[in-house]
Amino acid sequence: MDDESSEGRRVRLLESELLRRLEEKNTELKAAGEALAASERRYRELVELAPIGIFRSTPGGRFVSVNPALASLLGYESPDEMLQLDLRRDVYLDGAERDRRVSERETTGMSGFEVRWKRRDGSGVWVRIDSRVIRGDSGALELFEGFVHDIQKRKDAEEALRASVERYRVLFEKNPGSMWVYDAETLAFLAVNDTAVRNYGYSAEEFLSMTIKEIRPAKDVARLLETVTAARAGYADTRDWRHRKKDGSFIDVEIASQPLEFSGRRARLVLAKDVTEKKLLEEQFRQAQKMEAVGQLAGGVAHDFNNVLTAILGYGGLLAARLASDPSGREEVEEILRAAERAVALTRQLLAFSRRQVLEPVVLSLNELIRNLEKMLGRLIGEHLSLVTRLDPSLGNVLADAGQIEQVIVNLVVNARDAMPQGGRLTIETANADLDESYAQRHASVRPGRYVLVAVNDTGVGMDTETLAHIFEPFFTTKEKGKGTGLGLSTVYGIVKQSEGNIWVYSELGKGTTFKVYLPRVDKSLPRSASKTWPAVTAGGHETILVVEDEAAIRSLTRRILEKHGYRVLDAPNGGEAEKLVTGNPEKIDVLLTDLVMPDMTGTELATRLCAKRPGLRVVLMSGYTDDAVVRDGPPESERAFLQKPFTPAMLVRKIRDVLSSGGSP
Repeated sequence: MDDESSEGRRVRLLESELLRRLEEKNTELKAAGEALAASERRYRELVELAPIGIFRSTPGGRFVSVNPALASLLGYESPDEMLQLDLRRDVYLDGAERDRRVSERETTGMSGFEVRWKRRDGSGVWVRIDSRVIRGDSGALELFEGFVHDIQKRKDAEEALRASVERYRVLFEKNPGSMWVYDAETLAFLAVNDTAVRNYGYSAEEFLSMTIKEIRPAKDVARLLETVTAARAGYADTRDWRHRKKDGSFIDVEIASQPLEFSGRRARLVLAKDVTEKKLLEEQFRQAQKMEAVGQLAGGVAHDFNNVLTAILGYGGLLAARLASDPSGREEVEEILRAAERAVALTRQLLAFSRRQVLEPVVLSLNELIRNLEKMLGRLIGEHLSLVTRLDPSLGNVLADAGQIEQVIVNLVVNARDAMPQGGRLTIETANADLDESYAQRHASVRPGRYVLVAVNDTGVGMDTETLAHIFEPFFTTKEKGKGTGLGLSTVYGIVKQSEGNIWVYSELGKGTTFKVYLPRVDKSLPRSASKTWPAVTAGGHETILVVEDEAAIRSLTRRILEKHGYRVLDAPNGGEAEKLVTGNPEKIDVLLTDLVMPDMTGTELATRLCAKRPGLRVVLMSGYTDDAVVRDGPPESERAFLQKPFTPAMLVRKIRDVLSSGGSP
């Protein structure tokens, strides 16, 4: 009985222990289930709320699961919509890309890559996919799962950066100005554009083996180093520079530079603008202004001096006539007159330079003019020089004063002769020339148009740049003292300019000189040649002459000469007094002899007023030079004669007689 009770108690204890353990196990299982449920809930929440796309897909190309972030990224309203998609057709912009990526993951295990996916509206979006392969117990590929990152903004930024870099690369490499980058410390070239290579003659490789010091003249290196130091301190040097090209020539440049970091170095970006032509034009303009100022001075001096010479020649002529019976006294007076005539020649050269003499332009063939001069030029240059002429048979005509153009050619030939004391070749060439806008931009004062070119070239000693800068200035000469006046080339310059032409000189020491004269071409035929007849000249007359001259000495001299030859003379010191005299004098006045340049009114204005009051009045204008307005407008050719100062008594009397005897309408 006791044994039975003991066995029963053991059974009950075992049952109780078993029940307890079952309850504990149930509790553990319940807790594990709750933990699993919580874990799954947290996972779902993580997937659902994740800010990046999460997916699972089959090797065949179907989504198994998609989180809301991925659906939103691709423009779908819910993840369920995406479960019906074919990845190859509906998600990848390029279906072949999907096949390639699947193959790569299967064979290499590659997980991260960037690709363009397709949004619901068909637009593309750049994404980065980080995924892993899920295989079954047998090792077969079952699923892909991974994350999808939206990298469109990064790609946009990269594209913007790439486009910006490309723009700046094009701006640098294709810039029409020379550009380079140099190291701020070593001054070595770090980069150089195509324009610099083309303009300077160095290859890109040569540039990159040099420093910026090597394209400067040696004398500029010290200033360059000062400028670099100032730039490091934040100061800028805006002065112009000179750079040396590979061929050894120099150009003027304006520099603009900017600091920057280049490949981790402190550097500067430089734009170098070639201003050589600009500098040349500025120098030409300054030279033209200087020549204009000197010309005004020379013209004024010549005008005043001509009045003095008129008095010397006039009174000297009267004195010589009075001493006709005294040979010794007359010889001395004639020496004075010859000296005065030499002075007249000098003043006329000054007037030519200052463009103040009156020209008589006619239609000319420069070829014919040069042929007529050729024998004389041959004798002029001597046998130790050879004269060659190359005349264009199709040469156009010009409108110019024949005598003045002859003087231009003779003076240029004499200048060439003097540059070849040991012998050489002198060449005169003619050609038609069309000077376009581009040429005019490089040569100050040139107007585009059709021209005739006369070039005089020698093989002589040549000139340096200092001499060339003064070559057309009056009284400038390279000849020994007493061998030249220094007015030959200045006369040439004045005649060419007054003829509306241009002259340029090209020369180097030891390489000879070329003068090029451009005169405007005209579409006019040469005039028919005709024999010139002169009216008979008598000693004097009895007519009434009105003399208007502001210089008292000239006025008195003119009166004495004319009265001595029988004329009745009225005189006035200016235009206003002359008008009063004519108004208050009813008798006939046959000739008005008036100075051109007077203080209150010009001789041209006076002539116009008096001719209106006295029809039939003949006019003689006289002057040592004419101002710009008179040169430009000129007296009416058929009505008014001109008497150049200084004049001799014979010249004055002949001019008056010619006018009175012409018989033409005034």
